[in-house]
Amino acid sequence: MSESRAATDRLRAELRELGVTGVHEVGNDGILSVWIGLVIRFRDGFYRWQEGPVKRRHLGTDPSGCAIRVARRYAELQADVPSWWEDLAKILRGDAAEDYP
Repeated sequence: MSESRAATDRLRAELRELGVTGVHEVGNDGILSVWIGLVIRFRDGFYRWQEGPVKRRHLGTDPSGCAIRVARRYAELQADVPSWWEDLAKILRGDAAEDYP
């Protein structure tokens, strides 16, 4: 198992414990999708996550801390859906995604 895969597996487990259960892997590169536009990957010893145009990073040795930050942001995004989400959702899912944040 690669370092990237092990790190994303640990993060996924931490997110699950925090109640974020809809996380799924995108491709074979250990990229996790938490929500449309909120994705996380592990590279160079850091969890690097992006939400729309905003990029953040967190130390790879702290999957629990990263999961807390991502889960908090996920809840904020769902409570107040950003303006970029609708355009991205239509591109990625088509018109059926309009009512689903």
